Formats: sequence, C-alpha cells, structure tokens
Amino acid sequence: MNIVEVFEQDGQIEGSVWLARAEHVHRQLRPHLPADYASKMARVLKDARIALAVKDDEVLGLAVYRWHENTFDGLKFYIDDLVTDEMHRSDGIGHALIEHLEEVARKLGANGLVLDSGTQRTQAHKFYFREGFVIPAFNFKKSFS
Repeated sequence: MNIVEVFEQDGQIEGSVWLARAEHVHRQLRPHLPADYASKMARVLKDARIALAVKDDEVLGLAVYRWHENTFDGLKFYIDDLVTDEMHRSDGIGHALIEHLEEVARKLGANGLVLDSGTQRTQAHKFYFREGFVIPAFNFKKSFS
C-alpha cells in the first residue's frame, strides 16, 4: 500500500485522477457532498490536502487535513475527514493514514493531531482511542438558521 498526496498548486489539482477515484470512499463518510464533487474538493483543497491509501490503483482510504497556527495549539494539525472503504476496514489502512499524518505534522512542527468525530460514531472512537487519541475538550457549535 502507498500513500498518495492530492493538493492544489498554482490553481491546479495535483493528483486529480486520484481524487476522482477517491470520491466513492469519501462519500461513505460524507454522503451529503454535492454531486459536483470535483468542484467542491477544488475549493476545499485551496486550504487543505488529501492523503490517499492506495493499492493496485484502488483507493482504500483517505484523510483530508490542514494546518494553521493559533494561540492555543501553536501549529494545529487538523484532520477534517478520515475514512477507510467499508470493504477494507480493520486492514490497517486507517493506522497507515494516521502514521503518515503524524509524519507530516512532525515535519511541519505541530505537536499533535486533532480531529472531531460525531458522538454517534462509536466504532470510530474505539479506533481513535487505540491510536492514542484522547478527548481534551468539548466542541461547541452554534448553527445559523
């Protein structure tokens, strides 16, 4: 298995072929993504990257991530989405993606990884705990009608 990076550079998506191959896996986590997936991801990739776990030209999992500096964390390395294809769960793909993200974060100077996970995703939470994540705070959200 290899990790392939997809990102925006000079107004172009590097790895756009891979992005198209990843859509079906991404929709397993985010089924509400718009029909025009490519345009949505082009906007997201202006400030983020995608790491894809790939084997034999098949996307097995993906992580959308970004980083920024703030007053609390210093350099905050944030994982927007982390998903493994449902046919390949428990095959070490999520672990491989986390290892890759840790390496990227360390090189950037971040002191850890951060992500949010819906309270209903209890199986994902078990995975995150096994990977060494803890719950240091509550996340509050106020929606506008």
